[in-house]
Amino acid sequence: MASTNASQQENTYLVMVRHGESVYNQKNLFTGWIDCSLSENGIAEARRVGQLLAQHAFVFDIAITSALRRSWETLMNMLLEAPEIVTDQLLVRRFQAFNERHYGDLQGKNKEETAKLFGAEQVHRWRRGFEDRPPHGESLKDTYERVVACYQQEVSPLVKSGKKILIVAHGNSLRALKMFLEHIPAEKISEVEFATGEAQVFVFDKAGNYLETRKLHQEAVAR
Repeated sequence: MASTNASQQENTYLVMVRHGESVYNQKNLFTGWIDCSLSENGIAEARRVGQLLAQHAFVFDIAITSALRRSWETLMNMLLEAPEIVTDQLLVRRFQAFNERHYGDLQGKNKEETAKLFGAEQVHRWRRGFEDRPPHGESLKDTYERVVACYQQEVSPLVKSGKKILIVAHGNSLRALKMFLEHIPAEKISEVEFATGEAQVFVFDKAGNYLETRKLHQEAVAR
């Protein structure tokens, strides 16, 4: 989609960023609530997305992360690279509700080996289905319910007040919130992806009603 200079927008916006690659992502392991750090590539992804937001003149009043280290490290690296994307009075809040989906017994296991153990089709349903729960873990529906409840209670009032918000979280928690805002049906959610270091802009009118989503592309960055 066409890029937009945030300073020229009359509407308010919420930008979702998936954390940079973690050391578990790098090793192709199920991560979930395991509190691992970013890889070197993940740090670079975080800095690039900070550059990208600065290039498009985004400025945020509030930054929200999950309770997990990799989302916090992503935000910190974004701000180290591009401190101009936040106001001097930036409010930072951390919500466990925005944590990655809990993968239960799969956490820490290699994804390819898990597919051999349980069958590729079963693992695909656990990863991409809406209601399928891995053993002792959460379904995407479970994640959706906690994310949306937190959004409605804590974030939506800020959007309606005109605050510019940055959310740095995880693939599944962001998919869940995107599903809610865009009214994506459950049978289509398997097609929705959030790459590490990806930024999506959600635009709202002055009354806080969702209008559209725009993707920002890394290849556009030039600083």
